[in-house]
Amino acid sequence: MKGIMIQGTASHVGKSMVCAAICRLLAEEGVRVAPFKSQNMSDRTVRIGGGLEISRAQAAQAEAAKTAPAAEMNPIVLKPSDDRHADIILLGKPAGRMGGMEYREKFFRTGLDAIRSSLGRLAERFEAVVIEGAGSPAEVNLNDRELVNMRVARTADVPVLLVADIERGGVFASIVGTLDLLSEEDRRRVKGLIINKFRGDPRLFDDGIAFLEARTGLPVLGVIPFMDGHGIEEEDSLGGKEARTGEPRYGDWAAHFRKHADWPQIRRLATGEGVS
Repeated sequence: MKGIMIQGTASHVGKSMVCAAICRLLAEEGVRVAPFKSQNMSDRTVRIGGGLEISRAQAAQAEAAKTAPAAEMNPIVLKPSDDRHADIILLGKPAGRMGGMEYREKFFRTGLDAIRSSLGRLAERFEAVVIEGAGSPAEVNLNDRELVNMRVARTADVPVLLVADIERGGVFASIVGTLDLLSEEDRRRVKGLIINKFRGDPRLFDDGIAFLEARTGLPVLGVIPFMDGHGIEEEDSLGGKEARTGEPRYGDWAAHFRKHADWPQIRRLATGEGVS
C-alpha cells in the first residue's frame, strides 16, 4: 500500500488538519487519494448514504481529497454513551454497546479484521491513503491491543510523521518522550516531525529545530503557524472550544501547510516515489 500515517504526541495536536491538507494537496496534483482512520472515539458523525455513518472528520477529509466518503475510510466509530460505555459503529452500521474492558477483550479481533479489509479495499481503489492516528502511540498500558496507531502503520506498512502542538508547551519533552517509548521497530517507521500551531516569528524556533534534529535524528518537515478562519472543525471533543463557522477552506489550509512544510519530501513519503 502507498500512503502515509499521521500520528501525534497527544490528542488535539492537529492530526486531522494535517491529514486534510495532505489529502487536498495530493488530489490537486492528480493523485487518487483517500483518508483513513481505523477507529474514532467521537459523537460527531454524519450519514453518507445507504444508512451508513462515519466520523465527520473523515467525511471532511474525503471532501478535501475530492472523493466520496465511504465506510471503509472509518471502519470503527465509538460513540460515548457515558463515562464507561460506547455505542459501536462498525463499517457504518450499529454493532452494539460495550464497556471499555469488554471492548478490549471481545472486540479486538473483529476490529482488526475490519481494519485490514477496509485498508485492502481502499488500496484497490486509490493510489495513496492518508491515515490518521488517535491520541498518542506511546500509551504503553494499551499498546498490546491498540487499533489506532502503530499496529495500523505496520498493517498498512506505511511511514509515519509525528505531529506535536507547540501551543500547549512541552513540545520537546512530548516528542522525545513519545519516541523513547516506542519499540525500535516502530521508532524506525517514524520518518519526520511536524511542529503545529506555532505563533510568532518562526526564527525563534531555529534552535528548537536544531535540537530536535540532533536529539532524535529525524528531520523537522514543517513548523506550521496557527491559522484561524479555515472553517474546518477539529475532530475530538476538545475541538468544540474552537469550532469553526462558514464553509471549509480546504484550499487555503492546504496552501498554508504547503508553504510551511517540506511538501516535496512529504509527498515522496506518501506516494513512495523516490523512496527505497
